[in-house]
Amino acid sequence: MTQPGSSGTQLRRAVLSSYLGSVIEYYDFLLYATASAVVFNEVFFSNLDPVVGTVASFGTLATGYFARPIGGLLFGHFGDRIGRKKMLVLSMSIMGVGSTLIGLLPTNDQIGAWAPILLILLRVLQGVAIGGEWSGAVLMSAEHATSRRGLWASFTGAGAPSGMVLSTLVLALCAAISGEEGFLVWGWRIPFLLSIALLAVGLFVRLRVTETPVFREAAATAEPSRPPLLEVLRNHPRNLLLSIGIGFGAFVAQGTLTVFVISYAVQVGFPRPEVLNALTLSSVVAIFGTLFFSHLSDRFGRRPMVLAGALGMSIWAFALFPLIDSGSGFLLIVAVVVGQGVVHACWYGPLGALYSELFPTRTRYTGSALGYQIAGIGAGIGPLIFAALLAGGGGTIAVSAVIAGCCLLSVACIFALRETMSVDLNDDDPTAAAPSRRPEGSATR
Repeated sequence: MTQPGSSGTQLRRAVLSSYLGSVIEYYDFLLYATASAVVFNEVFFSNLDPVVGTVASFGTLATGYFARPIGGLLFGHFGDRIGRKKMLVLSMSIMGVGSTLIGLLPTNDQIGAWAPILLILLRVLQGVAIGGEWSGAVLMSAEHATSRRGLWASFTGAGAPSGMVLSTLVLALCAAISGEEGFLVWGWRIPFLLSIALLAVGLFVRLRVTETPVFREAAATAEPSRPPLLEVLRNHPRNLLLSIGIGFGAFVAQGTLTVFVISYAVQVGFPRPEVLNALTLSSVVAIFGTLFFSHLSDRFGRRPMVLAGALGMSIWAFALFPLIDSGSGFLLIVAVVVGQGVVHACWYGPLGALYSELFPTRTRYTGSALGYQIAGIGAGIGPLIFAALLAGGGGTIAVSAVIAGCCLLSVACIFALRETMSVDLNDDDPTAAAPSRRPEGSATR
């Protein structure tokens, strides 16, 4: 069942556009994350001690996450005023151009301090772009469909590990072709330069999707009275704060599993290709895990799935580093596959639908983007804090404890939130009368 004014063709196009757009955006964004763990400390911070260089590299990674709420505000404002589609085309274009320019940057040895400065500026540009991408892409799917909204919205979430798979595969292939020395000189640049080709493919698909029927209906019946941000802060502050809390722990875990663990595993002696292969495998599992647990959220609700993932991650955080410290390649795979592909996917998968169900149509882009992107700062500061902890002599138990604490913060926010599965996205205030559980035999909207 689709929204009035929508069609099965447009639903399929919207889901495909959201998925491919997310793949491309996260290919670019997470390519930087992987490169910051394996190469940027030697290319852009070569004049620093290796440990300090790693911390500095993760610091530039964090700037992108701090820029994401700014992007969420900018794209959310105009996305709620003039439509989702236009903002998504713009966000994809900014990301593709920014990533291509990173591939052309001179190194620290060539232009000195200007190299990391330009790197940071382009990382901020990436952060602004992806700050507007996720929520808009989720809304394109969620607002085109009513039945199985959790599943359709999760294709945007599945784009993140898909982008990780693509970025790590391309990075690993370039490393194999160029060799260790060549990779540091030119091999790392190729994946970034490929962004321009991915941009062309993504724009071709995205331009074929129509504006969502939910937004068209809302735009035709009422004029926005005040800026969407003010509406969110005035009328929905509780949902905004809970959305930040629910997502924060998930992003800390994501940053740990996809960035910090790479650097840590290499430092304890694992070959870089073996670590990248383990990350690739875990990302493949995460694609299907995201879709599966989101499907379950359409049957059992968003809260049970998210709660199970958050509690599971608070426990898995203490198993993660002992498995890596074992030195076993198999246990390394177990650590990241179970962590990212199962536990984190259970938590992260239903978030797309959940966030879209927390705000009314004319503030939905702003509210969901702001909540999601502020929470996303956790993925940026997590690796930075953990690297600093280890550099200062702290152990992995302290790192695990911080991760678990963030997870339990999210658990508290989940308990404070009512079930959103049955809300109608056309309602002026979707959560005002949301039932705590879906009535027997009712259809998910």
